[in-house]
Amino acid sequence: MNMTLFRKTPFRTTLIAAGLAAGFGIGTAGAAPPSGDATAPKAHSDGLGATITDTAITAKIKSTLMGEDSLKKSNINVTTTNGIVTLDGSASSADAKSGAEAAVMSIAGVKSVDNNLTTPSGSTVVAETKKAVSDSWITTKVKSELLADSFSKGFEVSVETTQGVVVLTGMLKNLDAINHVKVIAQKVDGVKSVDTSALTVAGK
Repeated sequence: MNMTLFRKTPFRTTLIAAGLAAGFGIGTAGAAPPSGDATAPKAHSDGLGATITDTAITAKIKSTLMGEDSLKKSNINVTTTNGIVTLDGSASSADAKSGAEAAVMSIAGVKSVDNNLTTPSGSTVVAETKKAVSDSWITTKVKSELLADSFSKGFEVSVETTQGVVVLTGMLKNLDAINHVKVIAQKVDGVKSVDTSALTVAGK
């Protein structure tokens, strides 16, 4: 009787020890997954740390832009999200717009810049002014050439220029004179075409 109990006890003890070891093994695996586990949570850039960094970047940008003399007449709003800076508002010129972007890109932590700044249509105004001056110069030049030409002497020819197109109005002595003044006007620099449909022959 005693020998039978003695033989069974070690076997039961071994089973209990194995069960405990297995239990500890499972608990350890659950508490500390392998570092290379693909299901392990990863850091997200939109967390509190990113928000603090974006706020610091925005403050630094505003301070930098305020110190730029070329941006004194500009009205710029700054927004930073995950290091991407958006500039809204207006710049006093195209140079000021590009200067603002360059200043922002020089700040640490800035990844890229969305430059939505608007600029005055000054370039358009300048272009239109140059066009007007050019048309005015063409008109004056054509008039002076016609006054010096014998075919148009004694006759009054009006000259009007719009975007390089010269319109001649008035009366000349014959068709040859009309064709002649057309050729004169066409030779003036800047003239794209000459309209003589409003010129008539005297006596007709």
